Amino acid sequence: MKELLRSNDPATIAFAKALLSGEGIEVFEFDVHTSMIEGSLGILPRRLMVANRDHFLATAVLRDNDVDFGR
Repeated sequence: MKELLRSNDPATIAFAKALLSGEGIEVFEFDVHTSMIEGSLGILPRRLMVANRDHFLATAVLRDNDVDFGR
């Protein structure tokens, strides 16, 4: 698994997941429960992870749709 995106913005996370799902790329969201423990203040970012084999394509999909993923 490789980290694809790290963000505190739920809209960015949802948009990225929808784009990747539309391309048939399976996405795993990490740190969902950790952010709930800290009181849902949005301080701790969530991470989107993809399989190693999908990372290149997933990066291209996000870049083509102007999703800022910090790289």
